[in-house]
Amino acid sequence: MKVLAVIASYGHTNNPFLQRALQEYRRMRYAVDIIVLSNIPKNLGPDIQVVVGLPNGDPWSLPFAHKKIFADRANDYDLFLYSEDDVLVTERNLDAFLRTAATLPQDEIAGFLRAETDEQGRLYYIDAHSHYHWEVGSVRSRGEYTFAFFTNEHAAFYLFTRDQLKRAIQSGGFLVGPHEEKYDLLVTAATDPYTQCGFKKMICVSHLDDFTVLHLPNKKHNGRPYEERLEFHKQIEALLKAQKNGTPRTMLFEPDSKVGRGKWAKSYYEPYDPFSGRQTILPDIVSHVPSGVRSVLSVGCGWGGIEAELVHRGIRVVGIPLDPVIAACAEAKGVEVVDSDFEAARNKLASERFDCVLMSYVLHLVPDPLHVLSSFTELLSAQGCVVVSVPNFAQVGVVWRRMRRDPQYRELGNYENSGLHLTTHRVIGKWFQSCDLRVDKMVDLVPKQARWAYRLSPELAGPALASDFIAIGRGGKVGSSADR
Repeated sequence: MKVLAVIASYGHTNNPFLQRALQEYRRMRYAVDIIVLSNIPKNLGPDIQVVVGLPNGDPWSLPFAHKKIFADRANDYDLFLYSEDDVLVTERNLDAFLRTAATLPQDEIAGFLRAETDEQGRLYYIDAHSHYHWEVGSVRSRGEYTFAFFTNEHAAFYLFTRDQLKRAIQSGGFLVGPHEEKYDLLVTAATDPYTQCGFKKMICVSHLDDFTVLHLPNKKHNGRPYEERLEFHKQIEALLKAQKNGTPRTMLFEPDSKVGRGKWAKSYYEPYDPFSGRQTILPDIVSHVPSGVRSVLSVGCGWGGIEAELVHRGIRVVGIPLDPVIAACAEAKGVEVVDSDFEAARNKLASERFDCVLMSYVLHLVPDPLHVLSSFTELLSAQGCVVVSVPNFAQVGVVWRRMRRDPQYRELGNYENSGLHLTTHRVIGKWFQSCDLRVDKMVDLVPKQARWAYRLSPELAGPALASDFIAIGRGGKVGSSADR
């Protein structure tokens, strides 16, 4: 078995990880030829070929150089491996891939998930974050193996058999120049096989350890509030159960938009998302649930992070989850789950009344936000409130990028094309008024770098500087502050 491994390696920072990966390849029983792509010269030993240079002028285009190398040597190897330099691929991974390759149909490829370990040896699946999730209904039995689709196709690593490589080339989507689409430039080279070549990346959930590779820096899991392996296996168990029971429902709503690459997505893993690039707003949401509240309805519940905080206060929490898979995580935290679509959940809860209705990062993503808001605020008790969090599309940076027709922003304002409603103070205020709610408070969530300007004039600067905001509404239209 001849294997060609091509590894992308920038600069010197990751050299210790690269050396660890090379050591692993060298001791495999397979005949592995290794090529390292780099932006600078490297001396890695006589058995390692180093190719220096970028495919084009963009400094992040380096990973794309592996494609031509694969194509030029398509007849010379049995297995083709692309990886970033900080991913540890083992012989066990290659063995597992080869065992399952013959069981999969031509349009499916066995994929991998990255993981990290902490000082106690606990495992975290770092590709599970933000809006990424298991696709309900994707479970497939292939011989003795069970596969399912996880929506994050990036693992900084993939494998092709010779036949798969040739079909990728024939698709016309493989030998393309550096580009960005669903993922950013650095990631796209490793995801093109799935996004452009007609293959679907399937994760072998029945033998998950065999299809797990280690991310050597061990930095991405830092600060996470949960042991993700346990959460992840709860999801897999629920995924398999849903498939067995023939559960028809998939998602409550689409958690990501069609633009922005997750920038305005609903996270399955609230309240903490280290990949978002900004401080999470969710602890603030919990702080705005009034004291004395005895019952909360959370519409669009993820894994139950913020709901668990409320449960710990002794509050009864009912959640309408994003899907029946993530629902298992919320239920394990003490959340009463109503696993239905919006209409069915509303009907099931018709006789209930709640002191607070919580909607975290929901309204800007659903097709009919006013209908969703009105349906569930009807379930408020007499003194109840609604607490809503949304992005602030009146932020000056967003407005400026829309004016400049930035590709990531040009479709904003058109829900059909963007999958987003433009939420601002004024828009939320109007929606509240339509639901016989008055705006009790608007809380602007301003990024750290802009807080100095915000302190000069909070009332004027807040709506222009905030990346997100929280709106609290109560019964009655009188005294609305939405027009401030």
